[in-house]
Amino acid sequence: MLPVVFVHGIRVSGTMWSPVRALLDRPSAAPDLPGHGIRRGLPFDLDAACEVVADSIAELGGRALVAGFSLGGYVGFATAARYPARVAGLVAMGCTARPPRTIAGLYRRVGRIAARHAATAEAVSRYGFRRALPGPMGEAIIEGGLTTEVIPSAVEAVAGSDPIAALAAYPGQVWLLNGSRDPFRADERRFLAACHDGTLAHLPGRGHLTMLADPGLVARFVEKAARAADGAGVEAATDVQRALPALLP
Repeated sequence: MLPVVFVHGIRVSGTMWSPVRALLDRPSAAPDLPGHGIRRGLPFDLDAACEVVADSIAELGGRALVAGFSLGGYVGFATAARYPARVAGLVAMGCTARPPRTIAGLYRRVGRIAARHAATAEAVSRYGFRRALPGPMGEAIIEGGLTTEVIPSAVEAVAGSDPIAALAAYPGQVWLLNGSRDPFRADERRFLAACHDGTLAHLPGRGHLTMLADPGLVARFVEKAARAADGAGVEAATDVQRALPALLP
C-alpha cells in the first residue's frame, strides 16, 4: 500500500496534518521542515527541505505520494523534480502562484518584522488560525508551535525557485487542488500546462487556509490520489477527477 508524506505550510509544523492523517487508511508521515517544529533553529532552504521529505519517504519504504500545502507544495514540486523515482505522485494544495517581485518583497518585509517581534506575531497567528479554522484543524496547526522567524528565509527560498520548471521535470501524476478564492491560484493554468500528467480541481468558496476546513474531504482526495498513483492505471487516475464532485461540500 502506497504511503503518503505530508508537507506542512510556512511557520507551522507537521502536526497540522494530524486530523487528515487520522482519517487515512494507509501509512503516512508528516515531517517538520528545517526551521519548523522540532527542527526550529535550523536554517531553511529548498535543498535541506527536500532532503527531509526524501528521508521521510525512505523511512516509509522508498516510494510515496507527496501531499503539500502552501510552502509544503513548493517543497513538493522541488522534491518531485529531484527524486522522481521516490515520488509516486504529487498532490499540491494552495501553491500555484509565482508571486511578482513586489509581492515577494512585501512578504520578506513582513517576515523580517515578524521575526523581530516573534511573540506578538505568533499570538496574532494563533488567533488567525483559530478564527479561520475553528475546531481540530486550527488546533492541530497550532499544536506543533509557530516559528515566525523562519518566514524570511522560506520566502526567499520559494521566490528564488522555479516551480513550473520543477513540474516540467517530473514525469509522474500531479493533482493541483485550490480554493476558488485563493490568491495563490493565480498561475494555476501555467502550472497545469507544465505537468506531464496533471489534474486541476477547485473547492468552491474556499480561500487559502479555509480549503483545509474539512479534514475528511482532504483525506478522501488524498486517498483517491494515492490509489491512482499506486500503479492502478488510467482507470484509477480518472476516478479521482470523476469522484471529486461527490467530495465537495
